[in-house]
Amino acid sequence: MKHNPIIAIVGKPNVGKSTLFNRLMKKRKAIVGSEEGITRDRNYGHVEWVGREMTFIDTGGYIPTDIDRFNSSVRKQAQLAVGEADLILFMVNGREEPSSSDLALAQFVRESNKSVILVVNKCDSLKQDEQTFLYYELGIDQVLPISALTGRLLGDLLDTVVEHVGMPDPPVTEEDLSLRLAIVGMPNVGKSSLTNALLQREQTIVTPVPGTTRDSIDTSLRWYGKEIILIDTAGLRKKSKLNDDIEYYSNIRTHQAISRADVVMVMIDAEKSFGRQDKSIADYVIQNGKGLILLINKWDLVHKDSKTLDNFKKDMISTFPALQRYPMLFISALTKQRISKIMDLAWNVFSNGKEKIKTKNLNNWMGKINSQSQPVTKSGRLIRIKFVTQIHTQPPTFVFYCNYPKQIPVDYKRFLENRFREAYPFEGIPLRFSFRRK
Repeated sequence: MKHNPIIAIVGKPNVGKSTLFNRLMKKRKAIVGSEEGITRDRNYGHVEWVGREMTFIDTGGYIPTDIDRFNSSVRKQAQLAVGEADLILFMVNGREEPSSSDLALAQFVRESNKSVILVVNKCDSLKQDEQTFLYYELGIDQVLPISALTGRLLGDLLDTVVEHVGMPDPPVTEEDLSLRLAIVGMPNVGKSSLTNALLQREQTIVTPVPGTTRDSIDTSLRWYGKEIILIDTAGLRKKSKLNDDIEYYSNIRTHQAISRADVVMVMIDAEKSFGRQDKSIADYVIQNGKGLILLINKWDLVHKDSKTLDNFKKDMISTFPALQRYPMLFISALTKQRISKIMDLAWNVFSNGKEKIKTKNLNNWMGKINSQSQPVTKSGRLIRIKFVTQIHTQPPTFVFYCNYPKQIPVDYKRFLENRFREAYPFEGIPLRFSFRRK
């Protein structure tokens, strides 16, 4: 399975890069303002278009000739994004004539030997589209006008992007199915040590120095006749604690590893409490629809009594209640304590994610729920869920057809999922519920 293609958005300050990025994300993920230079770092997000998933990177405004230290850092971030990108969106302001900065940046992206689309922004009408000819002097073959603010011609741009990066690989057949298992967590939590323990050889470097593993490392292994692709990753850190450019981009690589994994094992340091960043990592895995296993490592170093394990679980669940639906395993990568249970657990979670429930069984279950409880709208009208079907696996996705889908109370949706998981546990797997009118 190939990683999602990476598309870098570059351009000089205030041409609309973050506005385009936010439009693509369908939310204000990047800070947007009229002051130049607001976006200092790279910001990234995932987009799906005509079945193709892609990762877009928003970069700070590129000023090729500026020697200010701050702008130098911005340039370096843009250069790194271009270096990792499969496609470059070079954005310019369609209401201005090309500047010397545009010409210098055009030369830079041409010399990168990457595919480039020249995106002429702030074209709100056909008349403004005609002004794009001014930018042909930049030497970029493909020129597209858009309005990032209004979304005008955005679909055409995405169609062109997909033409460049190609459609996704065909689905894997049952005969060729393998489990892609990612190991993620904070730096120095023991990810590489666990990889070596599972492989029973020194496949990766093990060191007590945080941040040794800079990139994702894929290793294939056989487990009772089944193929498993083991993905070891660099440690995830908060952006504020990223001290160098390579480390910054290793975070992006880790997120890419999660995106192409079937099951993700999040490692927690048993000597530390379940912290905010641990919660953020686990939540990211769940939000991306991946199977999740919590591995509490270095358990051999913890002073224990009969209640220590249960109390640790309770503390984690109190911090993040959703974790009660995901398995926890207390291990020691160093002593190999409980290591033998990991693959069984991972394969079980993997199998749960592929489970398909017959429509007949779903509607029999829904009939029982309707006999127990039916929600009402704020105006007092009865909400009737008439039909349920499963439309996807990995993650399992279910559509509930009803008369007032937009007025179903949040607490009733929570009630539905709780009752559903009692009937169909789906341990370690996030579920997706969609409500549509019928």
